[in-house]
Amino acid sequence: MTAPNMAEDRDKVVTKLPAQLRRELKIRAATVGVDIQDAVTEGIQAWRAADRPLGLIDTARSDSFSTYVPSALYKGFREDCSQQGLPYNQGLAQAIRLWLDAHPLPQRARMATGPRRIAFGNQKGGVGKTAMSAGVAQALAEMGYRVCIVDFDAQGHLTKQLGHDHLPIKSDSLVKNMVGDRASDLRDLLIEVDGDSFGSRLHLLPACTDGFLLDAKLATSREVRVKETALEKALAELEQDFDFVIIDCPPSLGYAMDNALYYARKRDGEPDGSSGIIIPVQAEDSSADAYTLLREQIDSLCGDLGIVIDDLGFIVNLFDIRKGYVVTSSLEGWKSLGHPAVIAVVNELKDQREAVRSKTPLLIYAPDGEQSEIMRNIAQRIAA
Repeated sequence: MTAPNMAEDRDKVVTKLPAQLRRELKIRAATVGVDIQDAVTEGIQAWRAADRPLGLIDTARSDSFSTYVPSALYKGFREDCSQQGLPYNQGLAQAIRLWLDAHPLPQRARMATGPRRIAFGNQKGGVGKTAMSAGVAQALAEMGYRVCIVDFDAQGHLTKQLGHDHLPIKSDSLVKNMVGDRASDLRDLLIEVDGDSFGSRLHLLPACTDGFLLDAKLATSREVRVKETALEKALAELEQDFDFVIIDCPPSLGYAMDNALYYARKRDGEPDGSSGIIIPVQAEDSSADAYTLLREQIDSLCGDLGIVIDDLGFIVNLFDIRKGYVVTSSLEGWKSLGHPAVIAVVNELKDQREAVRSKTPLLIYAPDGEQSEIMRNIAQRIAA
C-alpha cells in the first residue's frame, strides 16, 4: 500500500489481524464505499470513546495487515492500549469489530423490474463458465445481495462442484417446470450454499440430467414463443426472493441458450447494463471462433424478437503468460475489440481446481487467493 496523498499527517500501521476479520473489513469497506484507512480510523475513534469493556477477539491465528491512520490518533491509541495492558493488535481488532458492527451490510433496494439477471455463456466448453458464474455469485452474496445461481447445464458441473447431487431424473426439475410438467413449486428445489460470509443469501437451483432433453421438448412444443420464454416463465415465481439470478449456461447454441439469452435481456424500464451476458473465454483461437458463433446467435435473437441483450464483458480465463506469444497476442486481440470490454483476466492457478476437488465454494476454500479477489472485483463492477 502506498502512502495516501493527504494534507493530514498519517502513520503507517503494521500489525497482524485474524484472517476472517481482515477479510470482512476489506469486503465491507468496498461494499459501503469507504476506504479501509478511513474505516480503521473511525474504528479507533469509536474504540477510544467506548465507555464499556469490549470483548476479547481471538488473534492467535493472524496475518499481516497494514494501513494508514492520523498520526496523533495513532499515538493516543497506542498509549491507551498500553495503559489498559492490552496488546496493540488486540486493541486494533476490537476497533475494527466496532466499525464493522456500526456498518452492517446495506439493505438492498430491489429494482421495480425484478432481479438483475446475468448469463455466463459461451458455446465452447471448458472456458470457465461454471467457475466464473459460481465465483461471482459467491462474491455478490458476500456483498449482501440475495443470489440464486441456476445450473442450466445438463452436465451439472456447478451442482457437483458445490458438493450436491443432480436431481433424480424422475423428480421435479427446472426442465419440467419449463415444459409444463411440474409437480411442485420450483422454490422447493433450491439448496442453500453453506458459508458464513454468504449469510444464507446464496442459493443453488441444481441440475437434472433431463436437461439433455430440453431442446427436443421445446422444439416440439405447440405453445407460441415458448421456445425462447420458457425459462423466464419458470423462474418468475422465485424472482421475488432474489436480487440477482445468475445463469450458468450450457455450451450450446440451441433452444436452451436462446432461453438463457432471452432471460438476460434488458426489460422495459431497466437501466442499461443491469442485466445481460458475460462471456468467459480463453486466450486462444478456438475461443474466438466460438464467440463468433455466439455473437451471431445473440444478434439473430435480438433481431427476430426485437429485444436488447447487454454485453457486460469478456472474462479471459485460465491465462498463463508462460505460454508466450499465443496467449499474449490472443489477449491483446480480445482487448482490441473494445466492446464488449475485457473486464477481468484470471490467471491459471490451483485454487479453483482444488476448490472443485474438495467440493467447496472458491471463496470459502481460498478466500484470500488471487482468484477470489478477482471474483470480488467482477462482482463490484457488475453491481455498480
